[in-house]
Amino acid sequence: MNRSIATIAALLPIAVACANPAKDKPRAAVGEAAAVPAALAPGATTYAITPAGSQVAFTGAKVTGSHHGTFARFQGTVEVPGGKLDAARISVEIDTASLAIDPEKLAGHLKSPDFFDVAKFPKATFTSTAIAPAGAPDTYTVTGNLALHGVTKSIAFPAVVTLTDGGIKANAAFAINRKDFGLVYPGMPDDLIRDDVAIEFAIVAPRAM
Repeated sequence: MNRSIATIAALLPIAVACANPAKDKPRAAVGEAAAVPAALAPGATTYAITPAGSQVAFTGAKVTGSHHGTFARFQGTVEVPGGKLDAARISVEIDTASLAIDPEKLAGHLKSPDFFDVAKFPKATFTSTAIAPAGAPDTYTVTGNLALHGVTKSIAFPAVVTLTDGGIKANAAFAINRKDFGLVYPGMPDDLIRDDVAIEFAIVAPRAM
């Protein structure tokens, strides 16, 4: 093997490890927290968000690689008045201490004051403030207040949402900057942590009984 080919072969694993998982995700628009609209009119249908059939996940990265994590405990509702998704209200609460990621040592570090600080901030919440059709079928721009790590910001991201007789399905994948929410730990000097984090969720919410 000639020397240049050998060098390229040696560098390929590093190039793969350095890939940014948030790079190909749309970036959420982040701004100041918005006022939550008044309560919905009576008679809205409520759908329940639970870990049964649903997932809330994130992928963070550093120079040498990335790690995919999930939250095991979360709950919420989608309230839909008159079958109108663009008038719906979404509310979700996540137990930050339910974070799961490999290796276990990393999970412990992410729960520490360097990152989520779950002892001080045991909950993360999201409450929608607007849901607007985005042009493509079943595609919406969802805007709402995300409270994370003691910081509340308005975020807006694209999502695919469908309403059927059995319930609601919603899927989204987007990127946020962790520093917008006070998560500023830089990582090791020779292995810095990327600012952008990929957020993904897949929700299956049946009608609440």
